[in-house]
Amino acid sequence: MVAFSRRHGQFYINKPATLLVRSAHQGGCFFSPKGVFVKFEKPSLSISGQVAKLESRGLNVQNRSEAEHYLQFIGYYRLSAYTLFFQDGGDPAKPFRKGVEFRDILNLYRFDRELRLLTIDALERIEVAVRSSMVNEMCIRHGAHWFMNAGHFYPSYDHADFLKRIERELGIRPGTLAPRRPHNETFINHYYQKYGDPYLPPAWMVAETLSLGAWSLVYENLRGSGERQAVASHFGTNEAILTNWLHVLTYTRNICAHHGRLWNRKFVIKFKIARRHMDFLSTNDRYFALAVVLEDLLRRIAPGTGWHLRLLQLLQSHPFVNAAHMGFPKNWEKVAFWNSPQALTKS
Repeated sequence: MVAFSRRHGQFYINKPATLLVRSAHQGGCFFSPKGVFVKFEKPSLSISGQVAKLESRGLNVQNRSEAEHYLQFIGYYRLSAYTLFFQDGGDPAKPFRKGVEFRDILNLYRFDRELRLLTIDALERIEVAVRSSMVNEMCIRHGAHWFMNAGHFYPSYDHADFLKRIERELGIRPGTLAPRRPHNETFINHYYQKYGDPYLPPAWMVAETLSLGAWSLVYENLRGSGERQAVASHFGTNEAILTNWLHVLTYTRNICAHHGRLWNRKFVIKFKIARRHMDFLSTNDRYFALAVVLEDLLRRIAPGTGWHLRLLQLLQSHPFVNAAHMGFPKNWEKVAFWNSPQALTKS
């Protein structure tokens, strides 16, 4: 099994690997569960040919020009992730269930898009809040350039690589101490127009240039558990839970940023369930678990948030979507967590 170490920032094999095979045509390496391959010979289909293929599997296409339009601008392969929900997966021919129309697939695709937009809206506020809390805590304790001191991190953390990443983001050439050209952020340019030491801007500027994933790793690898807990306390949880949540939220943000399917996804990176959620949250690998974490964090960041109401409205406006496939239990919206701020006070 190939896994990724977040602390060490590298891949490793923790079980005997399967046969490694190199493609003579592409020069790439990949793992095969059996070590036996067949040549890929599927033909490329025209847009009309793609519609015909869907129809041959029993899909009702009432408006052929509409179907061709969306296949042109969305893509057959991308939409196929949504057609699977309407097909008989046990049949090799993958026939559509009786009565399924192309618009059913399109409506599910649209729902997933709206769900991603709602999710990324929550993630944006959480990302800003997390990095601001981390920067505030660390700067007050250790000064504006604390991140440049490897002593604040676990020895196993590749601090030198972290600094190189910042340098790349700022456009600093290896061996130099300033960007090679003006940065696209005015505040970065202002720093280098006025200051030369330290050669990197303060943490509150650097924080604006790095991703949630980068800051998630920084948080996880802070050497002082008291510092990690101080940050976690702003979000009403402990350092172990927040570390996990940031990991999963980074994974989710990447899905959204790449426009990936979200609605019925089974998360390969799972949430740790906080004690205050255990009464009503039994699964930790579906969208419902994500919704609980987002709502929990948003209520602390923006008391009075109506994010959960927008989620409920989205689900109600698409009654064809079976929320059970997203991990939502029956009558989930009636649970006290979604209706009472006091539900957040339990540790």
